[in-house]
Amino acid sequence: MAEKKISEARQQKAAQIEEIKAKIEKCSAFVVVDYKGISVADDTKLRSDFRSNDVEYRVLKNRLVQRALDELKISGFEGHLEGPTAIAFANGDPLAAAKVISENSKTVKALEVKCGLMDGAYIDAATVEKLAAIPSKEVLLAQLLGLLQSPLSGLARALQQIAEKNQ
Repeated sequence: MAEKKISEARQQKAAQIEEIKAKIEKCSAFVVVDYKGISVADDTKLRSDFRSNDVEYRVLKNRLVQRALDELKISGFEGHLEGPTAIAFANGDPLAAAKVISENSKTVKALEVKCGLMDGAYIDAATVEKLAAIPSKEVLLAQLLGLLQSPLSGLARALQQIAEKNQ
């Protein structure tokens, strides 16, 4: 009877590890955070922000996450998967999880970035913060458009002034 329960527990853990591996393989990036001390209201707002940005936020067992990472041959997370840990899996924009966490950590001091994964490689907390500071694709495109338009508008003004001088 006891052996049957142990076997069932092992099967459940194996299934959880496979589920975590599937999430890691499917996501474009993920961020590991320490959520110790976060209030229910702040956690609810954080989860809502994640949902609206196509990010899945899960509290997972550290040992199971480490086993899934080991099986996928991803290293660098040793020592970071300790204590209360949650993982934000970005399914679309790889920077979405980092941006949401960075934005919320300004008001929720208990939220602390531990590390992350991008392009199949470990990234430290400082790199996650730098990535979160990158403007969105739309903002970058608008800045590029502004840069491309500025020489043309300058040329147009110069030609207009020459035309006015010659009249």
